[in-house]
Amino acid sequence: MTQADPSTLGVPAEDLPPWPGRTITAGGVALHVRETPGPADGPEVVFVHGLSGSATNWTDLAALLAPRATGLAVDLPGFGHSRPTDAQDYTPDGMADALLCWLAGREEQRRRNDHGPSRPVHLVGNSLGGLIAMTVAARRPELVSTLTLVSPAMPDRRPDPRRLSDPRMALAMVPVLGRSARRRLAAEPLRTRAERIVRLCFADPERGSARRLEELIAEHAYRATLPWAATADGAATRGLLGCWAGRSAWTWAARVRVPSLVLWGGADRIVTPRLAGRTAAALSDSRLLVLPGTGHIAQVERPVEVAGAVAGLWDEAGAPGEDVRDG
Repeated sequence: MTQADPSTLGVPAEDLPPWPGRTITAGGVALHVRETPGPADGPEVVFVHGLSGSATNWTDLAALLAPRATGLAVDLPGFGHSRPTDAQDYTPDGMADALLCWLAGREEQRRRNDHGPSRPVHLVGNSLGGLIAMTVAARRPELVSTLTLVSPAMPDRRPDPRRLSDPRMALAMVPVLGRSARRRLAAEPLRTRAERIVRLCFADPERGSARRLEELIAEHAYRATLPWAATADGAATRGLLGCWAGRSAWTWAARVRVPSLVLWGGADRIVTPRLAGRTAAALSDSRLLVLPGTGHIAQVERPVEVAGAVAGLWDEAGAPGEDVRDG
């Protein structure tokens, strides 16, 4: 797996604030987007967050890749600052529909205005966002230049309670019986909840800055004011579990034809790293990088290494795949 020349990347800035955001409507879908300025007339990279995440998950990686591409970190429908779509379909396929319509709509707008050739985007997704990005690339490859999957939420059916930030979460997913568990979780102090998420998602929680923790707490506080937030969280979780019960994820993976990078944290507790090789093998033109001592959100925990690998994919796009199992 080629690593890009570090001199072609941005300089990591400690405690960088989230990029400015605004709502962009395209293809009949309105998404809140945090934009990172890149080179004029350069490519665009679209970042897709995971379950219960948001566009702020990409602050550091977007900064590192900014010298090469304009960054567009989207909030999926019902998450972050994005309102739900009219369909309120929070399954992986439903959210892929929304992202696909948005990307296709933006491409159509650009071509009407510029009358130039198509400009597919680099697509980067983490966890559930990786599964969604993979589905988009499989369905509309002409919209995607390269695909990067960071610990994508491929089917992992292990009955391991350590994958939950709180054992009560399993009960909370039960529609009727879980009502009291949902109330107790909702009443928990936001800082306690945020610290538990960091411990689950990071191999080394010390790699998470104090600023990122405060941003996570503020995000939870904001979502608590949104009438659709709890519905979106619960429905997205059930939709993902429903996807895992079938084979659609592997079917979409087999249909991906764009140059791809599968990047996994070797200490990921949420989706087992044992799926990394199988996922890369399912993609027709893939590279694999496993980062040792890294958890589920490598783009937050190890942004410099992730940026080098992503930019390396861009540099060698179209070349034969190469596997690197670093640990």
